[in-house]
Amino acid sequence: MNDQDLLRYSRQIMLPQVDIEGQERLLASRALIVGAGGLGSPVALYLAAAGVGQLTIADADVVEISNLQRQIAHQEQDLGRNKALSAADSAIALNAGCRVSAIERHLDAEGLVQAAREADVILDCTDRFSSRYAINAASVAAGVPLVSGAAIRFSGQLAVFDPRDEASPCYACLYPPDDQGDEALSCAESGVISPLVGLIGCFQALEAVKLLSGAGTPHRGLATFDGLSGEWRHYRLGRDPRCAACTDRGRSGGASA
Repeated sequence: MNDQDLLRYSRQIMLPQVDIEGQERLLASRALIVGAGGLGSPVALYLAAAGVGQLTIADADVVEISNLQRQIAHQEQDLGRNKALSAADSAIALNAGCRVSAIERHLDAEGLVQAAREADVILDCTDRFSSRYAINAASVAAGVPLVSGAAIRFSGQLAVFDPRDEASPCYACLYPPDDQGDEALSCAESGVISPLVGLIGCFQALEAVKLLSGAGTPHRGLATFDGLSGEWRHYRLGRDPRCAACTDRGRSGGASA
């Protein structure tokens, strides 16, 4: 780090859990952000601000006026632009020292695995089951931790899945694939209160910073947030030994409640 870096990140460096060593790890780290909407916006901005060295942002959608109510990485002049490009520009404007690349297409299974293998952490900022299962499969295949967030109406969820940890479940352990339609979880159909996605996205960014810097203990289990009451609930989770997505990891153990 040069003098400017020491000044920019001084408030993090003074934390004993981070210090210079942790900040240097952040500067050398790589994050894959899938989805540049309500969750991906605060994730991208806070990871860039915190000094994560390289961000890859993937999203095939374009910015629409209904997005501006909550997707704070985009502005009115970005209407019609690809979201990954718009979010990348916002991250770079915040921290020019952060290397940001945009993937302006939907990543298939092979593309997700390739992108995951080039990252140190994956952040699932999507809002559909099909995308979440594909991202989870890439996390398991690449052996890269996954920070998952969800927000709908007034309810949010946060979970960290780490295939390097023998006690950690994967997303499919928590939500086994079934016939439930994707539309059931889409903000476009169900609505979402604006600050909720910021709250969950900020928690995703915090967990990613912890994983990358080595500070603290990664989030365990599943946390749900009720925005109407302001209450969090926490659930312990274990790996499902029958899970088709992660049983090839050869781990033992079961689920707990």
